[in-house]
Amino acid sequence: MAAMPQNSYQHWDIFCRVIDNFGDIGVCWRLARQLRSEHGLEVRLWVDELPALQAICPEADVTLPLQTCQGVVIHHWTDNFAVDCPGEVIIEAFACELPPSYLAAMASAPQKPVWVNLDYLSAETWAEEWHGLTSPHPSLPLKKYFFFPGFSERSGGLLRENSLLSQCDTEYPAKSDEPLTISLFCYDTAPVGELLAALAASPHASICYVPPGKPLAAVRRHLAGDGPWQHGNARIEPLPFLAQDDYDRLLWRCDINFVRGEDSFVRAQWAGKPFVWQIYRQEEDAHLLKLAAFLDRCCAADDPATRAWRQMFEAWNSSQELGPAWTAFLAQNLEIRRLSLAWREKLAALPDLATALVNFCAGKV
Repeated sequence: MAAMPQNSYQHWDIFCRVIDNFGDIGVCWRLARQLRSEHGLEVRLWVDELPALQAICPEADVTLPLQTCQGVVIHHWTDNFAVDCPGEVIIEAFACELPPSYLAAMASAPQKPVWVNLDYLSAETWAEEWHGLTSPHPSLPLKKYFFFPGFSERSGGLLRENSLLSQCDTEYPAKSDEPLTISLFCYDTAPVGELLAALAASPHASICYVPPGKPLAAVRRHLAGDGPWQHGNARIEPLPFLAQDDYDRLLWRCDINFVRGEDSFVRAQWAGKPFVWQIYRQEEDAHLLKLAAFLDRCCAADDPATRAWRQMFEAWNSSQELGPAWTAFLAQNLEIRRLSLAWREKLAALPDLATALVNFCAGKV
């Protein structure tokens, strides 16, 4: 267990609204578990969609308004919200807006709790500038801190359990034999048809694992039936929905991982394997600026492997032709593996997000 900072707060509440798929609850559940298991904190997780939690934590019961899983107290966050007393630290995940009655309880507490908005992950420099800033409530004697995950010492870091990297490398050491194994987790806007064609025509045999939902639906638009499919030199294998820890292991054992959003994006970086990230699409292509900010950090060098990796990211997130990008990516795969491990090592030198958050809040006593 990590050493507790002096005068640290022991009782934490995390609020999560499930907005899109499993990214929000995925981050909150990982954070809640780590705060409990590694920092010994008393954690309550308030979530409005219990089925989303159950999908990544099968032991959760969607019928219970109150339960405990892996040491975390889980409350179903409903419209008739009620609480006896607020926590000492309040994590408002991704600006989900706390219930008015809870805000009132915070304001009337003899010692005002530390209120933190855990924001979305961004590689843009403005997020580092905003990290740690405060905003007073317009009418209550409360202030909110902004905490930004990120990729540098000026940010809040990334979620990373103490044993994660050693466990990954011990359970799934690097291999060099064929076939190439690929995990495909994407939005329905990804150029999946082009990727399937490239895999089918490739001289390298591959197995592509596809989870249910949007990834499998995208595959089915191009391949008849329900699978599995032998598509040229590629075997396409549908997967059942995986619990969070099982999905991590899928990333560890695959040679290349296609990921999306935030949670799987971070876990792919800790896997230390070549990965391709599909960022959530925004109006007027604002997401491409965020993608470029990440690539400027991760793929800043000017060499054939880095250029091929960057080209693959850009093709997967735009209307660029995917086939040539995939060919170049595969040709540089071994070197991109080395780059992935070097990037992981750089990130691992930074404090993990849970520890950074505990230290940040301890400093507000």
